[in-house]
Amino acid sequence: MRIPIYQVDAFTGELFRGNPAAICPLDRWLPDQVLQSIAAENNLSETAYYVPEGDGYRLRWFTPGVEVDLCGHATLASAHVIFSIRREQSGSRVSFFSKSGELTVERENDLYALDFPARPAAECAVDAGLTAALGAAPKLVLGARDYLCVFDSEEEVRALAPNMEKLAAIDRFAFIVTAAGRDCDFVSRFFAPAKGVPEDPVTGSAHCTLIPYWSRRLNKTKLHARQISRRGGELWCEARGERVRIAGRAVKFLEGHIEIPD
Repeated sequence: MRIPIYQVDAFTGELFRGNPAAICPLDRWLPDQVLQSIAAENNLSETAYYVPEGDGYRLRWFTPGVEVDLCGHATLASAHVIFSIRREQSGSRVSFFSKSGELTVERENDLYALDFPARPAAECAVDAGLTAALGAAPKLVLGARDYLCVFDSEEEVRALAPNMEKLAAIDRFAFIVTAAGRDCDFVSRFFAPAKGVPEDPVTGSAHCTLIPYWSRRLNKTKLHARQISRRGGELWCEARGERVRIAGRAVKFLEGHIEIPD
């Protein structure tokens, strides 16, 4: 069996930056074990698969270790494949059906704008080992799916060198670290070592939590964000109540086929 595969750098307009995602269009669903094995072989933070369904597509995302319920950069990359590479849609809007409900992406010139659910963080119990695992003490820790760890400065966020083994032992999906930005509204990094992603280059789903927090703190709805991983990425964000808008660019790195036994 030959499966098309595309690797797209998302939340960037430059090759070798942003977050690379593998996208595999399918005619029908393969066994979950096969989907997970392909994702492990790709060894990217996410491999996305989509199958036509109704007036859109069913979309699923896999890290090298697990299936996840929401992923921003691989959704953006999937839209780029559909609109700009395979040209499967003639309009400017595509719908995806997922474990997090219906997600839409609109193409606006060279940007792809995701409509995602907001995941506001709230006060929570904090694991006693968090500071030691991060290697620094956050000013504030809130909880949603992930821990949201707020620091005083962009420099502190850049300097973090977490102990991944200790982070993986803490019972949270992942860890978002953030601070106000020098040339943008806020910066962030994202760590999910227990899910096979020690540091994710650019994380759309994290902004479902970051946008509500920074919108309230800065008293504005439209925000410019940077994820300051080694590769780096740029996002244009908007708080819309129970939803958030996350926009960015994408660029194709490669395309080809996977060969697996029938």
